[in-house]
Amino acid sequence: MAKDPKPGDADKMSRRAQFVETYRMAKRSDPRLGLWILGSFVLGAAVGFAIFWLLLPTSGVLGIIITVVGAVLLGALLAMIIFGRRAQKAAYSQMEGQPGAAAAALRMLRGRSWKTEPVIGFTKQQDVVHRVVGPPGIVLVGEGNASRLRQLMLSERRKHERVAADVPIHEVICGNGEGEVPLPKLTRHVQKLGRQVKPAEMTDVLYRLKALDANRSNIPLPKGPVPTNMKGMRSQMRGR
Repeated sequence: MAKDPKPGDADKMSRRAQFVETYRMAKRSDPRLGLWILGSFVLGAAVGFAIFWLLLPTSGVLGIIITVVGAVLLGALLAMIIFGRRAQKAAYSQMEGQPGAAAAALRMLRGRSWKTEPVIGFTKQQDVVHRVVGPPGIVLVGEGNASRLRQLMLSERRKHERVAADVPIHEVICGNGEGEVPLPKLTRHVQKLGRQVKPAEMTDVLYRLKALDANRSNIPLPKGPVPTNMKGMRSQMRGR
């Protein structure tokens, strides 16, 4: 039986290996994933074949070859889109309610303009605060019991204001309660907070936060069955 790859092995995996691992992870909570992919491929190929056959001016052997190739490509494209969406749903289903789920979701923020720092603050009950630095400024993301998080997030906000008073600071609590952001909508919610910090200013903000982080002890991410191969999962969850 093949062993699950360690978190540090994700960067060394080939694209094919990432795809296979993502499929295995998604299939655990979505047993019909293979049928969805096969069905979408057949549907896409059938539609593609009809479109190319009716609209393609070329006839004969060349026309058939182009029609078949076009049908296969369209079927593969639709299958990948469906796979990406089903994998996204399955990934969030596996992460939901697990310690560190919000941190795993935040790692899916794309590009160099986002910097995620998990577990910058915590309570004994495993309520945690993660930090994202990006175009909106500083985003503090709480995960755990909302009543306990209020004081923890207030404390973190004050600490950050002392070293980055001129940088916008946002507070978000990940959860399903009133005023909270559900896990599947977390990354999109953070992305929609606006663009208030320019890329050139990011370096300065991160440099100032280093002084704050230097006074913290090393805090391990709470353990739990959260998907670890996030590099492969990120590309599939975007539906590409």
